[in-house]
Amino acid sequence: MSDFAVQSYCFRGFKTNQQVIDAVKQIGLAAVELCAVHVDFNDPATFDNVIGRYRNAGIDIVSIGVQVGSTDEAVLRNNFDFAVCAGCQVMSIAFPSNTTDANYRLMQKLSSEYNVPSALHNHGGRDWQGSADAVQRLFDRTNDRIGLCLDTAWALDAHEDPIAMADRFAQRLYSVHVKDFIFDRAGKPKDVVVGTGNLDLPAFFTTLKKHNFRGPVILEYEGDIDNPVPALTDCVAAMRQLSA
Repeated sequence: MSDFAVQSYCFRGFKTNQQVIDAVKQIGLAAVELCAVHVDFNDPATFDNVIGRYRNAGIDIVSIGVQVGSTDEAVLRNNFDFAVCAGCQVMSIAFPSNTTDANYRLMQKLSSEYNVPSALHNHGGRDWQGSADAVQRLFDRTNDRIGLCLDTAWALDAHEDPIAMADRFAQRLYSVHVKDFIFDRAGKPKDVVVGTGNLDLPAFFTTLKKHNFRGPVILEYEGDIDNPVPALTDCVAAMRQLSA
């Protein structure tokens, strides 16, 4: 595995890209997955400015997302245009529940045309594509231009084993969101430093190494909105210790 990235949604309390850049450096990383909090993907006139800020700061934009699969080809092309200009390895996506085969085919077409694979984000037990079997059904209906962005915490929320999912979908595993939850008595999740909750972080990293995973490993911690840097710094330390 290469070094890690962080999802910019962790810094959703920070509204400027300069604040995000400063925070990414504070936690000791040099790569990011940018979300719509920090980029207007519908305004191509802003793309060069945003990308330039990160590039000049020495921070790679490895992915964008989570982008919503759409029937509007122009909207999707804006997403892919940004991804190509930024040098992204992948784009994480989610499909709405009224998605048809035509939507899948459009996403496949653009992923091939732009040479940027799309990766479904499994967003928990309430997500219509959150379970391992739902991911399999998607893969049965699509080609390998669409893969998986495996979110470890939301897999746990769906009562799935993220380690088993990494094994099962290794051939179409294109990116990873490393995130950890604990759950209260009502089943409500709470973000914690990765490896201190229900995620078996050592076993998960062992599985990624077994499959020679080379996609982006993206850290997520959505607690402490006003000051996530201390917890994210602890997350980075835990992940680096296991990935060495």
